[in-house]
Amino acid sequence: MTELTLTANKNQSNNLLRRDVRFLGNILGEVLVHQGGNELLDIVEKIREASKSLRAGYQPELYENFKQMVSGLDTDIRHQVIRAFAIYFQLVNIAEQNHRIRRKRDYEHSAGEEVQPGSIESSVQELKQGGFSAEDVSNMLNELSLELVMTAHPTEATRRVILDIHKRISEDVMLLDNPMLTLREREQVRENLLNEVITLWQTDELRDRKPTVLDEVRNGMYYFHETLFHVLPDVYQELERCLVKYYPEQKWHIPTYLRFGSWIGGDRDGNPSVTSHVTWETLRMQRKLALREYQHTLKELMGYLSFSTSIVRVSDDLLASIEEDRAHITLKKMEVWHNEKEPYRIKLAYMIAKVNNVLDESKQGTHERYNSAEELIADLNVIDNSLRHHFADYVANTYIQKMIRQVELFGFHTATLDVRQHSQEHESAMTEILSKMNIVSDYSKLSEEEKINLLEKLLNEPRPITSPYLRYSDSTQECLDVYRTIYLAQEEFGKQSITSYLISMAEGASDVLEVMVLSKEVGLFRIEKDGTVICTLQSVPLFETIDDLHAAPDIMRRLMNLPVYRQSVAAMDHLQEIMLGYSDSNKDGGVVTANWELRVAMNRITEVVNEFGVKVKFFHGRGGALGRGGMPLNRSILAQPPHTIGGGIKITEQGEVLSSRYSLRGIAYRSLEQATSALITAVAYHRSGKKEVFEDSWEEIIARISQVSLDKYQDLIFRDPDFFNFFKESTPLPEVGELNIGSRPSKRKNSERFEDLRAIPWVFAWTQSRYLLPAWYAAGTGLQSFYQNNEDNLKVLQTMFRDSAFFRSLIDTLKMAIAKADLLIAEEYAGMSDKEEARQRIFGQISAEFKLTSELILKITGQSEILDDVPVIQESIRLRNPYVDPLSYLQVQLLSELRELRDQNGDDTEMLREVLLTINGIAAGLRNTG
Repeated sequence: MTELTLTANKNQSNNLLRRDVRFLGNILGEVLVHQGGNELLDIVEKIREASKSLRAGYQPELYENFKQMVSGLDTDIRHQVIRAFAIYFQLVNIAEQNHRIRRKRDYEHSAGEEVQPGSIESSVQELKQGGFSAEDVSNMLNELSLELVMTAHPTEATRRVILDIHKRISEDVMLLDNPMLTLREREQVRENLLNEVITLWQTDELRDRKPTVLDEVRNGMYYFHETLFHVLPDVYQELERCLVKYYPEQKWHIPTYLRFGSWIGGDRDGNPSVTSHVTWETLRMQRKLALREYQHTLKELMGYLSFSTSIVRVSDDLLASIEEDRAHITLKKMEVWHNEKEPYRIKLAYMIAKVNNVLDESKQGTHERYNSAEELIADLNVIDNSLRHHFADYVANTYIQKMIRQVELFGFHTATLDVRQHSQEHESAMTEILSKMNIVSDYSKLSEEEKINLLEKLLNEPRPITSPYLRYSDSTQECLDVYRTIYLAQEEFGKQSITSYLISMAEGASDVLEVMVLSKEVGLFRIEKDGTVICTLQSVPLFETIDDLHAAPDIMRRLMNLPVYRQSVAAMDHLQEIMLGYSDSNKDGGVVTANWELRVAMNRITEVVNEFGVKVKFFHGRGGALGRGGMPLNRSILAQPPHTIGGGIKITEQGEVLSSRYSLRGIAYRSLEQATSALITAVAYHRSGKKEVFEDSWEEIIARISQVSLDKYQDLIFRDPDFFNFFKESTPLPEVGELNIGSRPSKRKNSERFEDLRAIPWVFAWTQSRYLLPAWYAAGTGLQSFYQNNEDNLKVLQTMFRDSAFFRSLIDTLKMAIAKADLLIAEEYAGMSDKEEARQRIFGQISAEFKLTSELILKITGQSEILDDVPVIQESIRLRNPYVDPLSYLQVQLLSELRELRDQNGDDTEMLREVLLTINGIAAGLRNTG
């Protein structure tokens, strides 16, 4: 395929995106006229045109006229104007998501035999070309491990019902690409879209209450039902197809390397609503979902497997399994398949009954139900082997193998649930427990070394430290109940239902050992009489702040030096999971220092743990926003130092990331395909013996940049006494808490301290006010400390950008943040801050740093404009800004009026509603919340 053809296809594809945006925009225009008359459409169009003109060329007079136009809207029509711009962004986002699917399809259509970059086939092809043998690849596959963990972090500002409407609109828009549609069919598509946009207009996008934890569980399960149960096996199938193509001499069955987990219903850090009962109910709901999926698939298979013994001879194993089922299971009359010549359908009827009976506790342990996912897989293998027996192997490959893969991936629990709690909760419980047993009067007052020695002793002793005859405080009792729930869950739902217990704010080895001692109380950790250590729940430290990251290597060394701890890790296949917090480290030290210290910590922790013959699985707590480590999934994998991924990778998938990546099957497939390709590439790079390009001198340079950046960041954020007040007044932080987007409070404690504010609302509020400060602030000062207007130093930075994956990833993140930020609009938000001197000083610092950072990014990248190297995103931001801007100005106006009213002990629910609508609209427009 020639470059000219590629360019032509790309232009044609972009024209289709513009067609879809224009088409949906016109439909929205019709809805505005239908719902609000020509007056509403005229006002929206005037504001849009004025905003575009202002973006095309800034003029103070235009700027003032535009602000007056927005602020002068009647309250009756202002509400509708806000919704018009917000819904426009929803439609544009749908068009862009569809376009991603279209681009992949167009590439495959026009490329012929050419392999698409970033695809699974491209990575397998590179393995073959790189000289990797089939045995090498097989060994490599056993090392691959990627777990994507859904969280309920409150950054998804869109209601579930709205996402359902979006999905229907997306499906209708995709139909427009079908050249076989008749004129009447196209008109029908247009009518359907008109109906959906009217429904969208008349559906409340705001929640009337905060979701409960179980509401959040249902939201998370939506993605498994709609997408992941179907797409994930397809990704595995594609990898197997590519391996067969390039390594035909080997018979392939891919080990489970890519799976999903969840925190929803297990993450109790700062969320008192997540109780042991809620965790149990979460596991029950997840099991019901898996069983429903299997019931549906088995019923579908009954329609496909109509093979008759009049024509084919099925296997004796299949017939024997049917007879065994008949001997133990009595089907209802309507469940029996009466045609004796169709044995597969007979067998499937029994299998459906056994799946249904999984929920019947009275049948536990009997042949009437599946007592484990492995038993279901065994029956599917009987069918698979029988189909191949009479040469129906294509049917076996298409249908049975896919279901086998589904059961391997999702079991009877759908997703492994992680439990997380703050370290302070464990210490408080341990203090009470040990005091009641007269072991130590005040455990919390012990030194760190005294705690470690005591906990090690307790782990080695067989006696319990709790008693059912003692009464504990509610918090301690709940803490103990969580461990009992985990033990029962592993018994009822399988060992894989819960395997990790994450410890927030882990600051010492004792924080990890406390969880092990509490696990020992219920048998999750125990030492048998012969000395064998059994451990089915791993204590996972979460290192979040810059100080914690510094301390992490020494903490892990102290733990590994304890024989009982090392034995517990050996029981977990010599694998230690460690979580790193991108959000809190960024909030604590700024984007440059957080990224650098995370890298340093990973390298040092890996080095320490490997000394003890243990592999590390790093769990990366990334958010969706740039200020919380957000980036495309494949990039987040390739950004890791290659030698740190030998034990596998876990990554959180949070908030709006879930809907943007996993609402549509085409998008989900491409994202998971790219992740698989990146994982294979990274592991192959490490196994090839290649070293990451990172010179010793670069480490010194970045360490210096990081330190200067840290000082600059903390001077403002922590050491300026007026800063926190400026932040609260010049962003919608107080109002974000009224958006009802999550069950968890925005603060860990009922406190006004900055340290107790969670990273999510911190980033969310800065994003809304267009600063995006956490994603770039202090980077410029750090870079300037090395550059110092010296061209030789600039050449070093440019070389680092070209050759260092870490530095390039950091600069790319800064580029995106600078491109999305808008200090002209941010200044309007700053105007809401009361103290004029503090406002001018703080905003002046922010503005100067933004200018410096922007200039240095352009120098390092050699670009004339930010994002010149990513024109698709550059153009998307350019086209979106004129539509986001009116919402921002309206938000400032509304916040000012609402706060003034509340200062006088008044309130206005309708005005608050309009504020919240602008928050939703800006979130959709910027495609990031928190």
